[in-house]
Amino acid sequence: MTLQRALPQSKEALLKSYNRRLKDDVKSMQDNFTEIIKLARVEDETQVSRSTQGEQDQYEIHVRAANIVRAGESLMKLVSDIKQYLILNDFPSVNEAITQNSQLFKAMQAECDSKLMALRDDMAADLFELEEEYYSSMYK
Repeated sequence: MTLQRALPQSKEALLKSYNRRLKDDVKSMQDNFTEIIKLARVEDETQVSRSTQGEQDQYEIHVRAANIVRAGESLMKLVSDIKQYLILNDFPSVNEAITQNSQLFKAMQAECDSKLMALRDDMAADLFELEEEYYSSMYK
């Protein structure tokens, strides 16, 4: 009973972890993009020269773009983890697919068997007619 209870809790914790990672990465991408847009504005009054401010803004944009890329890679890793989790732990779905394939192949087997039986019966009837014709022929 405790094992059954432990599995759903770990599954729930894992799903919460996935959800938290998703929200954190999307928020990181949004925040960094917002800051890049803010940096694109030109300020008229600054205490540093325009070229110095431009260089500083350029470096900050590069860092924020790298943060967006990192968050995107983290999201791709999250998708990979979720796919792997579903593939490895979705036993009811796997069992259902196996059952469906088994039923499909049994139906195909029954259809092939019935066609083969009909073919056998037709060949036996034709062979009987040919034998009857051959043995009743005067040219044998």
